[in-house]
Amino acid sequence: MSNQSYVTTSGITAKTRICLTIGDPVEHSLSPTMHNAAYRELGIDDKFVFVAARVKVEHLADFVQAVRIMNILGVSCTLPHKLELKKHLDWVDPIAEDIGAVNTVVNEGGVLKGYNTDWLGVVAPLEKLTSLERRKVAVIGAGGAARAAVYGLANRRAIVKVYNRTVAKAESLAREFHCWAGGLEELGEIVDAEIIINTTSVGLSGTKDESLVNPDFIKSYHICFDAVYTPYETKFLRDAKAVGATIIHGTEMLIHQGMVQFKHFTNQNAPEEVMRQAVLQALGVSD
Repeated sequence: MSNQSYVTTSGITAKTRICLTIGDPVEHSLSPTMHNAAYRELGIDDKFVFVAARVKVEHLADFVQAVRIMNILGVSCTLPHKLELKKHLDWVDPIAEDIGAVNTVVNEGGVLKGYNTDWLGVVAPLEKLTSLERRKVAVIGAGGAARAAVYGLANRRAIVKVYNRTVAKAESLAREFHCWAGGLEELGEIVDAEIIINTTSVGLSGTKDESLVNPDFIKSYHICFDAVYTPYETKFLRDAKAVGATIIHGTEMLIHQGMVQFKHFTNQNAPEEVMRQAVLQALGVSD
């Protein structure tokens, strides 16, 4: 692996293609750090550069027009744009249509194509540990990340139940993907699950001492996956580690969805470990 710094970018010329991530807010994003490290590792940082832009919802249509005008190569999209963005594209991948959200846009000769890589960000880390077929999975939350997770799990024939504060939202999501739904008051059931996934924002830096999961419900046989990656170890994951459960950090979702984006943007395979080390370094996590 290269010993280059993860914070400098060199080799940019007038021919360098721009990729960027958008969101509101977006300043916390580690996607530029991760992608630029990968460009440097493969020696293509003269061909691609990855930056970030804060785009407000009311300016999204103007942003898409700017992508066309400036011939921007690729866009990675985070909250709150994943649902709205797909309305402005020329073509949307059937998987992204099924999920109902786009997190990746590729400009192919002026044709803007939308994809969703978030579902692979959930499935790939889990499949490093176990087959998902017939596994009992509890998904907490019913927002955009939950939609991607439930799609991926259903695609792999897992047995899924969605738990959400607003039960009607959980039921709506469950109907789409032919699984089960319940309220947070039913979370005691997760002792019978094999995998628990938090897709809510509970556990983020502002709520770092909070978790929706009662520690008494977490057992050593569980695989616990948190979509939150700042802080690196949420209360949910700390509670899981304390009882000997297997944990998956939110950084793994970020990395694996980003690897698929990298392939879309560059047509090259992403250097996984370089991307992981760049993210961990940015978070101040030592190996």
